[in-house]
Amino acid sequence: MTDGYDCYQNAMAERVNGILKMEFLLHRPKNLSEDRKMVDESIGIYNEERPHLALKYKTPDAVHRAF
Repeated sequence: MTDGYDCYQNAMAERVNGILKMEFLLHRPKNLSEDRKMVDESIGIYNEERPHLALKYKTPDAVHRAF
């Protein structure tokens, strides 16, 4: 998940994984294709629709586009 030996990068990756599991993946998928679809939709919502407190209630996509 990370590109080196920086323990803080791993912590951020684990945080995102926890959010995906607790907020979006609320039922067990029937098969692998449904699982992939659920993960893709969840990541889209997380990046494009879900406001983040640390980003002053902006989405990651909006903050990224601002640069």
